[in-house]
Amino acid sequence: MKDGAKPRDLEDRTFQFAESVRAFVKQLPRTVSNTEDVRQLVRASGSVAANWIEADEALSKKDFLMRVKICRKEAKENRLFLRLVDAGLTKSSTVARDTLATEARELTLIFSSIISKSE
Repeated sequence: MKDGAKPRDLEDRTFQFAESVRAFVKQLPRTVSNTEDVRQLVRASGSVAANWIEADEALSKKDFLMRVKICRKEAKENRLFLRLVDAGLTKSSTVARDTLATEARELTLIFSSIISKSE
C-alpha cells in the first residue's frame, strides 16, 4: 500500500466491518425483502475484506488497482443495501445500521484515495 497506512490496519478494519454486518443482520426482522437484501449485504461486506487481502498480495500494480477498485465498488454496494434493509422499529438497530453505513462510506473514501494515489 502506497499511502503510508499499514496494510494490516485496513485488513483488520475490513474484517471488523464484515463481522459487524453479520452481527447486525441477526437482529433484523425476517421479511421477504430483508432476506434478499441481507444476502447481498453479507456477500458485499465479505467481498470488501477478501478483495483487500487479494490487493495486499497483488502480483502487479494493475492487479492491485483492480482489486482496490472492486473493494470500492463493494463498499458502495454495502451502503445501498444498508439503506434498503428494514431495520425494524428499534432505535438500536437503526443506530447500528447508520454506524455501518458511515463505515462503508469511510471505506469507500479510503479506497478512492488509494486508487488516486496509485494511478
